[in-house]
Amino acid sequence: MGDWHGGVLIGFDLETTGTEPGESRIVTAAVVEVRGGEVYGRCTWLADPGIPIPEQASAIHGISTERAVAEGRPVREVADEIAAALVEHWRAGAIVVAYNAAFDLTLLTAELARHGLPSLADRLGGAETGPVVDPLTIDRAVDRYRRGKRTLEAVCGVYGVTLDAAHDAGADALAAVGVARAIAARHPEVAALAPAALHARQGDWHERWARDFQAYLRGQGSPDAVIDPAWPLRGLVAAGA
Repeated sequence: MGDWHGGVLIGFDLETTGTEPGESRIVTAAVVEVRGGEVYGRCTWLADPGIPIPEQASAIHGISTERAVAEGRPVREVADEIAAALVEHWRAGAIVVAYNAAFDLTLLTAELARHGLPSLADRLGGAETGPVVDPLTIDRAVDRYRRGKRTLEAVCGVYGVTLDAAHDAGADALAAVGVARAIAARHPEVAALAPAALHARQGDWHERWARDFQAYLRGQGSPDAVIDPAWPLRGLVAAGA
């Protein structure tokens, strides 16, 4: 049996200026180290994203443009430090856990490219980015037909995980780890997979979901709908990542 869920898990979350990872910028970030379910370390960042934060984004995460400019550090430095932290954990054999990982990792990768910084793959010596555990991707696969939303808040409710403050990067990162551990406890077939095998399986699961969801949207009157099948980095950056 595997025991990845009892090992070192690194919760990762970004709060951003928008929902398009190729264009949006980092506002806050958290990297939380969990060992055996206990928090061992936590790093958080507040960035000046370099562009105005739309009101609808501020309403979600609570950070205004004025506060980001006054208190935040240059986003170039923040993106570099986040990437360095994730790579250090991967090199130490840890697993990075992120809810809807393709959004956060793609956005981080786009920020690194925007500022002329080495990509995650570059920092890993050309290796594939990972291993990554994405509770959203796994939950969609193991409980495919469950009705209802699959936001982090909703899925925390399904698995009995406490989410102290939704859309706070630190709270979301820790909750993602909690959901990953809960899914593994409920589904031994997931817990039994080695990290590399689980990473690969999630790529397959996401591709299947993307194909099915795209077909559904097109059948619902959106003939041009496209759902990116790439995971954990979306196709727009995967080639250069």
